[in-house]
Amino acid sequence: MLKRSLTVTAVAASVLLLAPAVATAAPAQPLKLRGGLTLYVPIKWRVYGGGTDSVHVVTGRCAHPKAAFFTPDCKGFWIFGPEHIKRGAEGFGPYNAQRGGYYPASDVQRCPVDGKLLRGERIGRHTKGLRQVGPGHRAYYHEFRTRCRTHSGKVTRTSFTTREWYLPTSKVLVVDEWKTPGLSGALRHADWR
Repeated sequence: MLKRSLTVTAVAASVLLLAPAVATAAPAQPLKLRGGLTLYVPIKWRVYGGGTDSVHVVTGRCAHPKAAFFTPDCKGFWIFGPEHIKRGAEGFGPYNAQRGGYYPASDVQRCPVDGKLLRGERIGRHTKGLRQVGPGHRAYYHEFRTRCRTHSGKVTRTSFTTREWYLPTSKVLVVDEWKTPGLSGALRHADWR
């Protein structure tokens, strides 16, 4: 009887240990990008755009998912190709992989998390380095916070975090201004085919 009890307890414990992993595994959809890069993103994320130069992945609330990059209040991230990278710095110059900061504009744009405010200056620590994107590929990585301000220039407490992954050989730039949960994992576990 004791042997049977121990066996039942061991089986029950293994089911409990495996259950959370199975329960949290969300169905994924492949998102095929340029250069053979494929990301596996949750099915609930909606993909807009296409081709090889501009894809918008909406991960939450968004009134205008087909609008341009600077449209505020639209949770998600963007994936850009060579044409957008060529004019991805402030003033429409080429994106700078060493500095980071995708900003294809020459004027002040609205704050992504509150469209009534404007983007301000970077604040705090700027994290940069290399990050894995699938096996054998490394991206230039940048992460920094930007504080938003009023139209009269008054600094507010509202801020947002930007994360960028740039793959120079494949000419792929991922820009995330919502610190999207699951995105860094999707990039790390990407395929190249």
